[in-house]
Amino acid sequence: MKCALVTGGSRGIGRAICLKMASLGYYVLINYKSNAEEAINTLSQIEEAGGDGELLQFDVADREQVKQALGGWIEGNENNKYIEVLVNNAGIRDDSLMAWMDERQWDNVLKTNLDSFFVVTRLVLNSMLGRKYGRIINVVSLSGIKGLAGQTNYSAAKAGVIGATKALAQEVGRQGITVNALAPGFIKTDMTEGLDEKELKALIPAKRFGLPEEVAHAAAFFASPEAAYVTGQVLSINGGLYT
Repeated sequence: MKCALVTGGSRGIGRAICLKMASLGYYVLINYKSNAEEAINTLSQIEEAGGDGELLQFDVADREQVKQALGGWIEGNENNKYIEVLVNNAGIRDDSLMAWMDERQWDNVLKTNLDSFFVVTRLVLNSMLGRKYGRIINVVSLSGIKGLAGQTNYSAAKAGVIGATKALAQEVGRQGITVNALAPGFIKTDMTEGLDEKELKALIPAKRFGLPEEVAHAAAFFASPEAAYVTGQVLSINGGLYT
């Protein structure tokens, strides 16, 4: 059974991608850190739509948790399920001007947004290489492309994932594996709730925030067999905001 693993799949963009992957016929592994209620809600929506999946709890910033939970799942399902699509979506923000940013803010954001890419992807990559097929989709950010004041840590992490996306795409292209990134601008999710939407909409040519479903639609394209010749790319989903 082919599976799609979506980290941070309980809410927002992650939930929308989980639902989209399920609609494409994938058995969806919904990763979450602590909000079991929202993760269960995501799984319920998938099942109500006729899909299937399961919850996979681990903190992407904790290497041991990733190895135990994800590594254990891979080992326990090697005869009947395999991860064909990996969506590295889990992420956090902890904004502050650099002059006032403490080490904890830097470390937590880098571990959750950048280190997790390495730990999770490395575990999943081996089976993709064995099957000579796979789709790796990294959710980055407008911040990682142009940088945003007050987000030095977040911008650094997302820019790091963009560089890693391009490098890994060159490493595994001949094995039938594509590696691409989605760079959302301002999307209506929990992560953008604290932003001044009215002020920011004035900067966006489309004059609105995007929807999680619009990001999920782009993820579906990258996940498709028809996107086999598209790799190492960063697709901006930002309503025309200059990057």
